[in-house]
Amino acid sequence: MEQTLTAWLLPAITLVAGIAIGFLIARLAPNAAPGRTQRQLDEIQERFDTYQNEVVTHFNTTANLVKKLSQTQLDVQQHLSDGANRLALDELTRQRLLATLHADDSGEKRERLKAPTHHEMPKDYAPKSADVPGMLDESYGLKHK
Repeated sequence: MEQTLTAWLLPAITLVAGIAIGFLIARLAPNAAPGRTQRQLDEIQERFDTYQNEVVTHFNTTANLVKKLSQTQLDVQQHLSDGANRLALDELTRQRLLATLHADDSGEKRERLKAPTHHEMPKDYAPKSADVPGMLDESYGLKHK
């Protein structure tokens, strides 16, 4: 019977010791893992915040550049208008220049060039009148005496 008690007691003590050691490891190990996970989460959050700031900065810079571009376009148009007023030789030329400058502002569209309406193939010969002999005529190019 002592053998059976020892046979059962030794595995039972080993089981209890294993549970105790496992419990201690479980209590100590999770403290390390959440700390590492928290650091990774903080790092990802910091990178995301940096990215968001870069996006906002990019669009603010783009908006400012577009605003400057619009202002520069207005300045160029004003310069051309002043030049047309100062440098045009006569009133008609001045009016035509100003109308051309301000046509873009009013939204008017200029007439575009259109393709020809007839679709005749190009000729590989020069047309001739009926009374002139053609190149294949026997008398073509001969001088009459």
